[in-house]
Amino acid sequence: MNTDSSAFDFGPSFSTTSSAAGAEVIVVCEHAANWIPPGLADLGLEVSARNSHIAWDPGALGVARKLAELLQGPLVEGRISRLVYDLNRPPESPTAIPAASEIFDVPGNQNLSDAARAQRVQAVYEPFCAALADEINRGKDALRLMVTVHSFTPIYKGESRAVELGLLHGRDDRFAEAMMVRQPETLPWNVRLNEPYSAADGVAHTLDLHGCDNGLLNVMLEIRNDLIATAEQQADWAEQLAPWIRSTLKEAFA
Repeated sequence: MNTDSSAFDFGPSFSTTSSAAGAEVIVVCEHAANWIPPGLADLGLEVSARNSHIAWDPGALGVARKLAELLQGPLVEGRISRLVYDLNRPPESPTAIPAASEIFDVPGNQNLSDAARAQRVQAVYEPFCAALADEINRGKDALRLMVTVHSFTPIYKGESRAVELGLLHGRDDRFAEAMMVRQPETLPWNVRLNEPYSAADGVAHTLDLHGCDNGLLNVMLEIRNDLIATAEQQADWAEQLAPWIRSTLKEAFA
């Protein structure tokens, strides 16, 4: 199918919630939405695929919003499906506009012209990056930490995943490692470092570009999505993560 798209507007690729001055933590949720611009004809996908984890990170936005509220920090969230453009990938990555994801082919991403790919970069990726850079610059005098919030499917390519929370890092492992050794005894979650993904899978783009390159500590939270399926579960996870993050920042990086 042809999804070259010079004739329509992609709409906003991001939303920001600013905070009061003095925030130490910025929260990011790149895969918050599964919206596909109408002009892309659903990328040729059935509803089941568009609502599944291949299109977004179910539950992640609810956690991210509550976490930002509790940590009193700004939030930058993606507003377009990762299948249109994965905001956690650089333009040169082949998975930035995936032709297939897990068991699904993505017809609307196949055989794209260079111009169509460039348009998605300009319409989706670049505005998101600019918005995140603006929020970081706005809070640069106080910001110390960037937390990105993601979710993952409990079964991937037929294999069950026991991990419940992954703490992932890119070039800078300090905060992820510090959280690992400070897991509260009251949180019996199965927590693992760099699972179910790691930087080798290309998932550390936001951490490295916007965290490391701005001198911010950073960590990616990967939460199994069956554990954050409801608003109540999302709030509960955020309420348990916030003091853990806050105490790690205070104790390990005073």
